[in-house]
Amino acid sequence: MSQKTFPLVFSGICIALNLILGTTVQMLKIPLIFLDTLGTIFGAVLFGPVYGGAIGLLTNVIQGMLTNPRDIPFAVVNLMIGVIVGLIARRFVFNWGTALATGLLLAVVAPLVGTPIAIWVYGGLTGGGTDFIFLWLLQSGQKIFTAAFLPRIAGNLIDKIACALLVATIVRYLPADILAKAGNTLLKGARKPGNVTPQ
Repeated sequence: MSQKTFPLVFSGICIALNLILGTTVQMLKIPLIFLDTLGTIFGAVLFGPVYGGAIGLLTNVIQGMLTNPRDIPFAVVNLMIGVIVGLIARRFVFNWGTALATGLLLAVVAPLVGTPIAIWVYGGLTGGGTDFIFLWLLQSGQKIFTAAFLPRIAGNLIDKIACALLVATIVRYLPADILAKAGNTLLKGARKPGNVTPQ
């Protein structure tokens, strides 16, 4: 597979990963975790912000067309995650320390963008596992933004940090030829024959 074709094919795999994991979690209504951006983070780390943003955007559009139109407005959140992670991965080696910091950043930024969308488009209810917490907070007297934001930031703290750390772990053990095709700052410290990135 050529170096030009590889990012496109791998991006398709990342989109499929987002769809499978995100749909599974949504069906099970698991609270405080989403897993629908793991592929976005993975693709962004390997190929940068343009591919990362495209993976995120297309994930939500395809998900909305196939199963749940409610996912389409949140495409902007997934796109933003891909761009942010891609920019970070261009500048820093994506080891566990970078992944932790990235996860913490995403845990704040993603709900700041996603909460207004959830409120304006859906009144705060999106059919996910956080809806139970949202309703409880709303009934306890919290304002709608607070009730929608708090469970999202709690879920994102778990979800985004876990996804980022998992991607950093996978990247550490990727074959050198895949990293060579990625062609970004991963190569400054990523695993090559006889060289494992210190974590």
